[in-house]
Amino acid sequence: MKRLAISLEQLAERSNLALATWKAARGKRQRPPVARFLGELDARLDRLAASILNGEAPQGQYTSFTIHDPKRRVIHAACFADRVLQHAILNLAEPRFETMLVDSSYACRPGKGVHAAARQVQRNLQRFAWRVQVDVDGYFPSIDHACLKALLARRFKGDGFLALLGRIIDAGGNAGRGLPIGSLTSQHFANAYLDAADRWLLEDRRVRAHVRYMDDTLWWCDSRAEAQATLGEWSDFLWRERRLRLKPSAAIAHSRAGVVWCGYRVHQALILPSRRKLARYRRHARRLEAAWAEGLLTAAELQRAGANTLAPLAHSHSLGFRQGVWQQRPSIYDATDRE
Repeated sequence: MKRLAISLEQLAERSNLALATWKAARGKRQRPPVARFLGELDARLDRLAASILNGEAPQGQYTSFTIHDPKRRVIHAACFADRVLQHAILNLAEPRFETMLVDSSYACRPGKGVHAAARQVQRNLQRFAWRVQVDVDGYFPSIDHACLKALLARRFKGDGFLALLGRIIDAGGNAGRGLPIGSLTSQHFANAYLDAADRWLLEDRRVRAHVRYMDDTLWWCDSRAEAQATLGEWSDFLWRERRLRLKPSAAIAHSRAGVVWCGYRVHQALILPSRRKLARYRRHARRLEAAWAEGLLTAAELQRAGANTLAPLAHSHSLGFRQGVWQQRPSIYDATDRE
């Protein structure tokens, strides 16, 4: 594959940085760090361009916080100037990241996403007999910096640009390993890091079908024996080529048993939300009911909030469940979505 040349001058062009600022600020303009940046936009972009050209970017400043969704994750949010920088990089580099990936990789890609992935998983369950489900153990913290930098050097060229990517990688890890969860570049780096493993399954082992969402991977075989063989070989490949290990929860099962995957219970005949998604929907409904009763929401705000609450379930078989939740709340039933 021909490498894509990106220069620091291209990256630092005002039009590119302005577009990156608009993307980074979208929906966040009222936040104090964003408002300050926008209030001094010309000066801030001048400084950012200079830091890019002088080899000083990124600032490497992160704010950390913990979420439980459902497992504990530490999220690292880059400072706003670095978020603008990352959008500027992706403005130029995202098309090459796209060409690196196989069609059956669904995370962080235009026109794909988790709902499309779940539908493809269902189609594969209908067509092929045995499935293998795997998940990488501590994926983002385990990504090897040297391996990632070598991978990027095979896809991009430009000494200054590659050095910048290297500084971004080094700023977010520890002792040569790890990427910060929550960073825009981390998502694309992590997605590309497993592409060789995807191609090994599809081209070397010629499995029947494959779906990956970041490090959650499924593939299909014609027999249990073949599934067991590919699982062992793929585990060896991941350690040899990417220094990654699989979680012990790797599983082989017949497709008629379905699979719990990316928040859905996917079966050959239907797609159901996970129990965690159902419980979250009930909690959101209770909060909306309380806010409506206290007069904290207008009808329009309640409608929008109800639509946002609906979104995670909208692509699954959940109509009866949703109707039951709202019918238990007659005070707001008429103001919410009753699809």
